[in-house]
Order: sequence, then structure tokens, then C-alpha cells
Amino acid sequence: MAAGWFYVSCLALGCLGSLCILFTIYWMQYWRGGFAWDSSIFMFNWHPVLMIAGMVVFYGAASLVYRLPQAWVGPKLPWKLLHAALHLMAFTLTVLGLVAVFKFHNHENISNLYSLHSWLGITTVFLFACQWFLGFAVFLLPWAPLWLRSLLKPVHIFFGASILSLAIACVISGINEKLFFSLKNVTRPYSSLPSEAVFANSTGMLVVAFGLLVLYILLASSWKRPEPGILTDRQPLLHNRE
Repeated sequence: MAAGWFYVSCLALGCLGSLCILFTIYWMQYWRGGFAWDSSIFMFNWHPVLMIAGMVVFYGAASLVYRLPQAWVGPKLPWKLLHAALHLMAFTLTVLGLVAVFKFHNHENISNLYSLHSWLGITTVFLFACQWFLGFAVFLLPWAPLWLRSLLKPVHIFFGASILSLAIACVISGINEKLFFSLKNVTRPYSSLPSEAVFANSTGMLVVAFGLLVLYILLASSWKRPEPGILTDRQPLLHNRE
């Protein structure tokens, strides 16, 4: 039963994650004029797409690698590599998202890092960078002793979930900030809830739903990788396939 619910949850996550990215692309294309890489406002439009794809969707997927039943048996190194690679992809998209917004701000002589959204965002990216390098140095490279890995594992897990939570907060504040800036001098302001506001708010709710489902899977004890020597209801199924 637990295995069935796990795969249903993964299917729901795949749908939610795809919708988060597609909705953001559609919002930027339909209401904000599309995309470019020329320091214009159309370059800024890459920022929400890349940040949601990197800091939320790819980051969430990377966090769940060790919840896959296939990761419970056999050597752990391939799953460590996949975990690190997905996080590296998430970080790469995140850096590109930051480049997009900084280049636009500098081109338009707009101040950087003045809003709460930007403070929260840069803090989240900094923690993400520290988390990735810590994981690479301690858990992927073979030099770290077992006692050090045991000591840092709870810290690594805590910050993994915390960074995702912060990323969701950044997305929500960013969507709100974008709508306030974009809809303040139009005939139908944000407060009148025009179609763009409804669509963007719905995108934010999709991001929240995706993040909550990722956190639920991470915290569900029946879906955690068991300690050596402990069997669960999913492991016999895996052994029967071999």
C-alpha cells in the first residue's frame, strides 16, 4: 500500500512540477511579452521561469532521489551521483535566473537587493550553495569519516527541507511583487483581480502545492530509506524483481 501511494505521489509531483514551469512560461509569454537575452525587460522574464524550475522543481526532484524504492538496494554511489547532479542542474538554472534579473536591473539603473524578496532570495541561494558544497565534500567524496557523516547528516537533511521552504516563500513574494509593479498603472489594477492576477496567483498556489507534497514525502517515515538490516513493505517487492 505504501509503495502504491508513493508512486501516485510521484506522478502528482511530476504533473504539478510541469504545470508550475508551464504556467510561468505562459504568464511571461502571454502577458509580459515573451523572452530575450538582451538586458531588456524580456530578459527579466527568464528570472521567474528559471528560479521556479531550478529552486523549486529540480531542487524538489533532487531531494526525493533517496525515497525511490530502487535506491534502497544495491550500491548507493549511483544515487548519490544522481542526487548531486540534479542539485547541480538546479543550481545552474538558479544562477542563470539571477544573471537575468541583475543584468536587467543594471541596464535599467534599478537598484539591486533592496526588497525583502531579494534579501530572502539571495539568502536562499547562498544556503543552497553551502548545502551543495557540504554534501559534495562530505557525502560524495570518500575522504570523510563515518562519524563526521553521521554528525552532519541531520544538519544536511534539515537545511535541505528548509531551503525548499525558503524557495517557496521567495516565489510567492516574487509573484506578488511582480504583480504589484506590473498592475499598478493600468485600468484594471491588481486589487480588481484581472485575468493576469488570477493566473499568476494560481501559479503561486501550484508552487505551494508542489512544495508541500515534496515536504510530505520527505517527512513520511514509511518512505524513508531504511537503515541497514531493517526491512519494510516495499523491499520484498524489490527483491522479487531481481
